[in-house]
Amino acid sequence: MPHSAQARKRVRQSEKLRVRNKSVRNEIKTLTKALQEKITAKDVKGAQELFRKVVSTLDKATKVKIYHRNSAARKKSQVALLVQSLGAAR
Repeated sequence: MPHSAQARKRVRQSEKLRVRNKSVRNEIKTLTKALQEKITAKDVKGAQELFRKVVSTLDKATKVKIYHRNSAARKKSQVALLVQSLGAAR
């Protein structure tokens, strides 16, 4: 256990950040899975709406350093390929 007040505060702050980061990461995973379901169901309009939401959430997470920018770019690229494949299948 930390002994100084500064170290105790750092532990509290780290826990808050960990919970927030986990929440955002889980939200992105959930949105991505929902997008997969829309693509499987061939729902073009729904997939496009979810795609915009996934990209927006990833950008916000990158802005506050939850994801590294290259990691977020890779995830956006993967999701974009999925949506594009749906467009080609029409």
